[in-house]
Amino acid sequence: MTTRTVEKLPMATPVRMAEPLLAGYSRCRTDSESLCAPLAIEDYGVQCMDEVSPPKWHLAHTSWFFETLVLKPFHAGYEEFHPLFANLFNSYYESLGGFHPQPRRGQLSRPTVADVYRYRKHVDAHMAVLLADGAHPHRPEIEQRTVLGINHEQQHQELLLTDIKYNFAINPLRPVYRELATAAGKATPLRWVGFSGGVRAIGHAGPGFAYDNESPHHKVHLEDYELASRPVTNGEFIEFIEVGGYRDPAHWLSDGWKAAHQHDWRAPLYWERLEGRWWQMTLAGMRLVDEHAPVCHVSFYEAAAYGHWADARLPTEAEWETAALPLAVAGNLREKDFLQPVPAPAGETLLQVYGDVWEWTQSAYSPYPGYRAAEGPLGEYNGKFMSGQFVLRGGSCVTPTDHIRATYRNFFHPWDRWQFSGLRLARDAR
Repeated sequence: MTTRTVEKLPMATPVRMAEPLLAGYSRCRTDSESLCAPLAIEDYGVQCMDEVSPPKWHLAHTSWFFETLVLKPFHAGYEEFHPLFANLFNSYYESLGGFHPQPRRGQLSRPTVADVYRYRKHVDAHMAVLLADGAHPHRPEIEQRTVLGINHEQQHQELLLTDIKYNFAINPLRPVYRELATAAGKATPLRWVGFSGGVRAIGHAGPGFAYDNESPHHKVHLEDYELASRPVTNGEFIEFIEVGGYRDPAHWLSDGWKAAHQHDWRAPLYWERLEGRWWQMTLAGMRLVDEHAPVCHVSFYEAAAYGHWADARLPTEAEWETAALPLAVAGNLREKDFLQPVPAPAGETLLQVYGDVWEWTQSAYSPYPGYRAAEGPLGEYNGKFMSGQFVLRGGSCVTPTDHIRATYRNFFHPWDRWQFSGLRLARDAR
């Protein structure tokens, strides 16, 4: 691991832009359908593991969200598209009644894909009427829930791509979702960037949308620390593989060592060794592993093991957020259309903070001091998952640019690998 000079960076607060609500709603809904445009009709119903959902379900569930939480409470005279959709497309909201089990979503041949698109149009037409009513007595609550619904659908857009990739990777034909550009380049040498410790404030503050798990804004104490200037690359991770990193328990947490053996992990998800070279499945089909791009599709356990082997560690989420606050939200996000991590560009400070890969932190997903979940179904969105998961930061190559921010807290189980997850190293100041 190459080290260079240690730099000190200042702190700042990011600024977000907004757009008219109906326009934002319409753009989001169109984006979801555009992401499904390359699919064949047979692709819409496939579910290759319990945690993955069929594309058809994602399209319907996001419509159910607006129908259930916006239209039914606030649109007088609204009639459901189908009375049983409330059960089929509820994900996990216990307060809203029963729901179809997640592992069995792929067993539903009906409603058809055409029915789901008609459902979307039905919801969109009524949402347009409701959002055009500026004098509605519950306008503030309508706006709040609609913005939440837009962000919720953007999360599902990312899941659409991650789930399609998993479903296609299981297929021996290794189908191509669509052709994608490649980005040539060499990773810049890794440098260590230093940050002064002390009392810092993290969490969402001020105007603009944020999920409830990003609040309250609160103070934390940090010791002096350093972050790697870029994420760990495929080439660096190959070194870990070749020296026996997956076979040496000294680098692994006990649960991670058990998971690696139980699932026979020998490399990141989607990697295959063919004729002496590493290949990986991408949304553009099989490609040679680019040694200069960030490693992707590793679990928390693999990320932590690599950090131990590299004589470093994963950052805490407070360290990550403090470092990210001064930086503009820009990078290899979904709009770049690579839909795959690419080599780091040249730069003098932290690189690839946003985009490319979600970066594992060592922080357990738990409530901030003073956190209180909302009453009713909206309180089930985040709070009840604050157990047994770890926080990831920064977004990935399939995250919309206007969806991510420095305070955003993603969370997955430590064994999950199908998300576009990678790692950036940290260490105590030296």
